[in-house]
Amino acid sequence: MKIVVVDYGSGNLRSAAKAFERQAGPGHAVEISSDPVAVRLADRVVLPGQGAFGDCAAGLRAVPGMVEALEDSVLKRAVPFFGICVGMQLLATRGLEYGTHEGLGWIAGETRRMTPADPALKLPQLGWNALDFREHALTAGWPKDAHVYFANSYHFVPDDRAHVFATADYGGPIVAAVLKDNIFGTQFHPEKSQAIGLRLVSNFLAWNP
Repeated sequence: MKIVVVDYGSGNLRSAAKAFERQAGPGHAVEISSDPVAVRLADRVVLPGQGAFGDCAAGLRAVPGMVEALEDSVLKRAVPFFGICVGMQLLATRGLEYGTHEGLGWIAGETRRMTPADPALKLPQLGWNALDFREHALTAGWPKDAHVYFANSYHFVPDDRAHVFATADYGGPIVAAVLKDNIFGTQFHPEKSQAIGLRLVSNFLAWNP
C-alpha cells in the first residue's frame, strides 16, 4: 500500500506522517509529497491542514496539477481520502474565514466560525473533547466515551446532515468528522489523539469503502 500525505505548504506534515507510518507497518510506504503524480499513484490520500481556510485553499491550488490529481484519485478512482483539520474543512463548497473562499466542493456545505452559547468558552477550542460518533468500520474498537484532541475556531457544516459522521459539544454541537462515500475528514487531530487517534488511522488503512 502507498499512502501519500499531501504537502502544499500547510499542516503538521511530519507528525501526521509518523502516525500513518506507525500504524501501516512494514511493507507499506508513507510518503510526504507535493508531486501530483504521487497522488495519482496513491492507494490512500491524506490531506492535513493548519491555519486559515483561504490560505490553505490558495496553497493547495498553487501546486500545479495537485487539485486535478486529487480529483482523479479521490473522485474518479474512489481512493480512500482522509482530510485532517483544515484539510477536512477544504472539502466544503466555501469557507467563511476572513472573507469567502472557494473550497474543493466535494461535500456541499460551509466552513463557519463556531458560536459557543456559553461565553466562558473561548475560541479557539483547544484540547480534549468527547465525541458522539457513528458506529462504523472507521470507529471499530473505540470506547463509547472516546475523547480526541481539537484546535479550532471554525468547523465544517455540511448541507446534508447525512454527511455528519461525528459531533462534539462546545457550547452547542460542532461537526467533528464528516463522511461521504470514500471521503472522510476529521476536525480533530488523530495524530495528537493518542490511542484513539492511532486506532482511527489503523481503521482507515484497513477501510474498503
